[in-house]
Amino acid sequence: MKPKASRSKTILTKLVAVVILALLVVAAVKCANGASLANTAWSLLPPVIAIVLALITKEAYSALFIGVLVGSLFTCGFAPVATLDTILNDGLIAAISANAGIFLFLVLLGIIVALVNAAGGSAAFGRWAETHIKTHAGAQLATFVLGILIFIDDYFNCLTVGSVMRPVTDSHKISRPKLAYLIDATAAPVCMIAPISSWAAAVSSTAEDLDTGISGIQLFIRAIPYNFYSLLTFVFIITLTLLKFDYGPMRGFEERARNTGDLSGSAGSTEENANPKGRVIDLVIPVIMLIILCTIGMLYVGGFFGADTSGCTDYAGDFIGAFGNTDAFVGLPWGGIIALVLTVIYLVARRVVGFREAMGCIPKGFQAMISPIIILTLAVSLKTTLNALGAADYVHDLMYAASEGLYNMLPAVIFLVACVLAFASGTSWGTFGILIPIVTAIFPSDSALLYIGISACCAGAVCGDHCSPISDTTIMASAGAHCSHVNHVSTQLPYAMTAAAISAGCYLLCGAAQAVLGDAANTLTSFVLLACAIVIELVVLSIVRARMGHTGKEEVTKS
Repeated sequence: MKPKASRSKTILTKLVAVVILALLVVAAVKCANGASLANTAWSLLPPVIAIVLALITKEAYSALFIGVLVGSLFTCGFAPVATLDTILNDGLIAAISANAGIFLFLVLLGIIVALVNAAGGSAAFGRWAETHIKTHAGAQLATFVLGILIFIDDYFNCLTVGSVMRPVTDSHKISRPKLAYLIDATAAPVCMIAPISSWAAAVSSTAEDLDTGISGIQLFIRAIPYNFYSLLTFVFIITLTLLKFDYGPMRGFEERARNTGDLSGSAGSTEENANPKGRVIDLVIPVIMLIILCTIGMLYVGGFFGADTSGCTDYAGDFIGAFGNTDAFVGLPWGGIIALVLTVIYLVARRVVGFREAMGCIPKGFQAMISPIIILTLAVSLKTTLNALGAADYVHDLMYAASEGLYNMLPAVIFLVACVLAFASGTSWGTFGILIPIVTAIFPSDSALLYIGISACCAGAVCGDHCSPISDTTIMASAGAHCSHVNHVSTQLPYAMTAAAISAGCYLLCGAAQAVLGDAANTLTSFVLLACAIVIELVVLSIVRARMGHTGKEEVTKS
């Protein structure tokens, strides 16, 4: 079987390479003839190439770099010197500069995790969890609940939940790809339906100055009941956990974890020998300090305590406004560095680690975050080439063209377009930043379709973000779980696509309900449709489980 599978993979890889080369030749000819590839379907090709190569080769670095190279060639008309300049100056260097704050936070968090591990806090928490969280399903539900509770920011959610729950899921033989899915499937969705979060702030600030008749945060809140993808993803996690089965590539990783103990973690993710002096409090106190201080940091940067970083005092004392005005790339490192200093002081004072050992955790924490930093740098560089090619303008024009003949079907169209754009660009915020102004221009402010359209846009952005290997949230989830990034993407994709298909059907029904009922359709309609969607999702998952012969239940019972 293995030689045959290997030959098939080799043939597929060669076929894809031939297709990519053929497309590049066609693009080069068009550029040589004076045609521009900007604002056309060609602008979406670089991320598609990167994603296909990543899924086929199971290697993210080269796939993303090839995507950056192709995007730069398209941007510069295949001029070699200009292409190299674009890759370096407009791509890699600009990506490092623009994301220095989140890189710093990643390193700070990596150091804190290394400190907690060296102190034995993670091992102590794992031992505590073994006596209090006694089942495979319980460990997954605990991870899900913690992900729901940390709703302030998706980056912070991914890395914190991964650090806290990894010892628990490891002790119950839950694979790292499954942990990465649980992290990723709660991080962005919960931020997208929580009125107090960095995502709510981003959506509301985008819609604030548009002609909707209400404030941006009011528009966000009214759209929450129609955010079918986020809500169905929560139901999806609970159902899979309680029915005790998995499907697609995830099933293989879970079976291997249960039967052999191979958790399929990323290289270098093995834990050190536990410090016997460690206690649960040595993990809990650093995590609580990190949560509190990062929240304060984001509020401070947003101007809650007086003036923001630009000197503006408009948001003094305004909790939601300060979150809308904050910059997580500054606020998170602000809280993280203070939390790191206090963690060192606390652990050294507790005498669970010495000062020299604590300082030795600094390079260990940095090394643990090298992979996500490289992937994030390449992903942001790829997004830069998309912006230069005008991919957003191309999608913008498609949306306006669709609005003329598919009015009541537009929520479903908006959802699918948002999925594709977020998948190709790897950015949820960029997606709803592009589409929300279009949605508000298409639908009148007194129509329920406005709220449905906004929600479809946000839901599609989250869905595409989940499926995309170049998404920063997906990268953070892989880093938090210490999981191979490509394994995380390939195992999550079938789950995300199932929830997305049902969500798309809901948006079709929403448009039909508005066409039939008109003004009589209200928020209650959304809850009725959500209930129907939940039933459909349960039926679909029950059918999948039945076709698998209930093997998942039998295997989990053994553990």
